[in-house]
Amino acid sequence: MSLFSSRFSRRAALAALIAGPVVWVGYKAMRLAADPVSDKDCGPLASSSAAPRTERRFDDAISWRQKNGAINDASCLSRTEVYGIVDIREEADIARALAFARSQGARIALAAVRHSMGGQAFARDAIILDIRNFNRITLNEAARTVTVQSGATWHDIQNAIHPRFAVKSMQSSDIFSVGGSISVNAHGMDHRAGSVGGTVRTMRVMMADGRIETVSREDNRELFDLIVGGYGLFGVILEAEIEITDNAIYDRGREIIDYAAFPGLYDSRIAPDERYGLMYGHLSTAPGSFLREMILYTYRRTDDAHGELPPLADISDVKLRRLVFNLSKHGDIARRIKWYAEKHIEPRFEGCSVTRADAQAGEDACFVSRNEPMHDSVPYLLNDLSEETDILQEYFVPRAQFVPFIDGLRDVITRRGAILTNCSVRLVHSGGNALDYAPFDGFAVVLYLNQSTDATGTEAMRGLTAEIIDLAIALGGRFFLPYQLHYSADQFLKAYPEAPAFFAAKRRYDPDGLLTSTFYETYGPSLAAG
Repeated sequence: MSLFSSRFSRRAALAALIAGPVVWVGYKAMRLAADPVSDKDCGPLASSSAAPRTERRFDDAISWRQKNGAINDASCLSRTEVYGIVDIREEADIARALAFARSQGARIALAAVRHSMGGQAFARDAIILDIRNFNRITLNEAARTVTVQSGATWHDIQNAIHPRFAVKSMQSSDIFSVGGSISVNAHGMDHRAGSVGGTVRTMRVMMADGRIETVSREDNRELFDLIVGGYGLFGVILEAEIEITDNAIYDRGREIIDYAAFPGLYDSRIAPDERYGLMYGHLSTAPGSFLREMILYTYRRTDDAHGELPPLADISDVKLRRLVFNLSKHGDIARRIKWYAEKHIEPRFEGCSVTRADAQAGEDACFVSRNEPMHDSVPYLLNDLSEETDILQEYFVPRAQFVPFIDGLRDVITRRGAILTNCSVRLVHSGGNALDYAPFDGFAVVLYLNQSTDATGTEAMRGLTAEIIDLAIALGGRFFLPYQLHYSADQFLKAYPEAPAFFAAKRRYDPDGLLTSTFYETYGPSLAAG
């Protein structure tokens, strides 16, 4: 072999040695950034054998989107075999489906975007009412309300009422349906408005026997308080009249603080100043500052702005955001990069849509309308990674117990080696409904956790969840129910001592158990008995 050939062979070998990792890294990055090709459906962990298909009837007067088959939720861990799925577009569709279920001795469950993660929107062998196309929106400017059918999403509502009006209370993401939000009594970034239920004036509800009730705080209050936060177990919400507010202009602010300083800062600065309209915090998920450093995001009403508001825009740079987020699941360095980006890089790319009125506003002023921070459909959280999934959890603690809870949470997550990808903090007030997750003024701690989709990952998450629930209960707090069913009936009862009365009321209003869910069938029978 010539000297040239020898050198060429060594260079080719070196190039191949370098190219291999480069190609692998490129492939991995593309996969982490890729858009999902369909709804994620990880596996058969929650499936059960359904009744033989030959035993089922399907009325042709009903618009079946699916006959037999299975359904799943956003966790992708709850695949469940069902009787079928009905496409709901009109009230008559609901009435026909309820009547058909009664005639067949079948049960009904209600579903929309299915971001509850423990079968709250379906049950084995149930007929599923898919309400996503039941979504009419009517604005009443004089009354400052919007009347919406239960399948309408907050995204659609914002587009319908912008630029003059804004939503009072909703989750920090706009993808959820109104019916789903009322059924879990969701809360959000407005620390004064409270939960969604507090903004509902009236509801029209179809009961299990087909009759229609109109409920409010003044009319049929008991049923109103059972429907709000009632997980779809007491009736089908046909429409709700919801209060809206002005689409105020805010000066957006952010600062990095120590987590222990947050309660005092809230009490001394934010709570007394009514100009603060929205507020939330993000706790660090990076080593070194893990659950200690916090970015506090605030939105303070200002008069230093003018001009027409632009149409609401969707989130940009989705693939880049998804890549950074998914990388953070793979080691300490990636988590440090994500936190650094959130602290120092992300502010440089945040758009400020409203013009300053004069130079006194300051160079760092960033003005946005109220609708903008809530107009986020989080597409960057969706992925095509079938081997893993992201799980939401939420805990509520009295304000005085915030620091002890975060200290305990840090210990549990570190000791168990769990992958925490996001931790946000918001304020909650008592909703006054029958199954109230925060019968106190407190802080909500929202966790986004990653797990593998195999049995090992699920069991690890079950153990982690049980330990965090015990921590919250010990500090006088509670946990949010519409997530994975990793809590025991005993934990449920300790956190919600009113649960037996809630499930007893379910039996009174729906004695035949027509309206159901995996959540109800797991806990209802035992807790209703006391």
